[in-house]
Amino acid sequence: MALQYSCESPPPPSAPNGGLFLPDGFEAVVVVDSLEGKARQLAVRDNGDLFVKLRYSNEEGGSVVLRDTNQDGRADIIRRFGVYEHKGKYGYQTAIHIRDSFLYSSTELAVYRHRLEKDQMVPVDPPEIIVLDDHEHGDHEHNGKPIAFDEEGHIYVPYGAPSNACQDPKRTPGMPGIDPCPQLEYHGGIWQYDANDLCQTQLNGKKYASGIRSVVAMNWNKQSDELYLVMHGRDDLLRLFPQQFSPWQSALLPSEEFLKVTEGSNFGWPYCFYDQMQGKKVLAPEYGGDGKTIGRCADYDDPVMGFPGHWAPNDLLFYEGDQFPDRYQGGAFIAFHGSTNRAPYPQSGYFISFIPFNDGEVSQEWEVFADGFAQVDPIVSVKDAKYRPMGLAVAPDGSLYIAETEKGKIWHVTYTGKKEEFGAPQLASMEARKELSHIRTPDKITDNLQEEITDKGQALYHLYCGICHQKNGQGASGRFPPLAGTDYVTGDPNRLIGIILNGMEGGIEVNGEAYSGVMPQHSFLSNEEIAEILTYVRSDFGNSADAISAAQVEKVRSEAVVK
Repeated sequence: MALQYSCESPPPPSAPNGGLFLPDGFEAVVVVDSLEGKARQLAVRDNGDLFVKLRYSNEEGGSVVLRDTNQDGRADIIRRFGVYEHKGKYGYQTAIHIRDSFLYSSTELAVYRHRLEKDQMVPVDPPEIIVLDDHEHGDHEHNGKPIAFDEEGHIYVPYGAPSNACQDPKRTPGMPGIDPCPQLEYHGGIWQYDANDLCQTQLNGKKYASGIRSVVAMNWNKQSDELYLVMHGRDDLLRLFPQQFSPWQSALLPSEEFLKVTEGSNFGWPYCFYDQMQGKKVLAPEYGGDGKTIGRCADYDDPVMGFPGHWAPNDLLFYEGDQFPDRYQGGAFIAFHGSTNRAPYPQSGYFISFIPFNDGEVSQEWEVFADGFAQVDPIVSVKDAKYRPMGLAVAPDGSLYIAETEKGKIWHVTYTGKKEEFGAPQLASMEARKELSHIRTPDKITDNLQEEITDKGQALYHLYCGICHQKNGQGASGRFPPLAGTDYVTGDPNRLIGIILNGMEGGIEVNGEAYSGVMPQHSFLSNEEIAEILTYVRSDFGNSADAISAAQVEKVRSEAVVK
């Protein structure tokens, strides 16, 4: 039998729990240590087969299915499948979901389904297109397509916003946002479709909700019969508006918003963002906000809960099993992938949260359910974290699977204690973990990791570049490439200057790894400032390349068409 475990006789735990910290009475085994293509979201079939949406696809496909044939807790059969025509340029393979006899799966540009045959481990028939993102301006950095299903045969698909806050050009310091924002016509919202119709485009769907910047974590709450999601908040408050926001504010804001989405909801992007410390939605600086003014934001919907900024919510699961204690029934698990852009404060997130629900509504504050993924604290730069949690799925017996993105490691979590005895004492050790630097609110002074800087290029780097490329120049896996040991930095200086002036979008491969983040143009910097930054990165992080002069920057600027 495949990956089938008994509630009465769960598999023996790894020592200890595959490196995870869990509430007392929970145990974990490692199903697989790593997967080629790494891992994103998960789905479990009734027979226990575990489907994994891979972070990266190849000619063999973008998904795998795992099976444990000897019931030792580890997968011993791994088969890859799912070759899709419409993939997009950023590589955001995202969703995988089983509904009826179909396996639904998504890329940046399409939602597909495979028919699941009873006696076949891997889908045999070619995938069918359910929704195709067919407009030319659809391929951008927030274009991942998680999916959710209601009980009436609808599928919900987000169309993320192609900008930070509707600026043009993108992410330019002090640049106001376009008002009204034209991107809201086809982006920044959730569309509803018939889950069984084929070859639909965006025009075939109904715009269900708006004002939602970027979504990876989304699911249907069957208990309340409503759609929920956790939105990725906007970035760059410090870099774009250094006169209005401190490094501490930029590290914590804006909130990652936990949203209950009903038809017609509007959550205010790009005009507003939620400040979880003030407990209110405030006007964005691109639209005249100062971090306190509410203005038009009073007209938009508020979240049910606001999490600290940049925790990167990447999966949402409502627990419907009965293997866990009663407090978990109907509650929400959220996988926080972890920040990349909290410098000069420690990176934060990197854990699984749980939010208790009662009668379909949030009943208590969030708590820590699973931690230990990063294996370090503080997390100074994102690559210090060994693992980053991502995918969640409930097995037929009510146990929980957790996947992470850096290696493709997957854990299987079961409860082995007495349900009737579970309560505050069993949660105490997890409550204490809220005091660790990757979870707590950082102290403005003692948690500031920035050393005194006297070099002008280094100071400019930390303000404009280090948030993405990290303090140590190592970047963030899959999103922002390293600056250490790459020909992009130490090679042709004119190419490097051109990247700074014009930015870069789409996939790029650096030192054998694919990256899909957006490099905004920095033409607003002076020739001298660009020369200082590039001289610094070409001589630091183990690099040893010639300095770049302001005259070199001016020459490239005058000869190029700067965006």
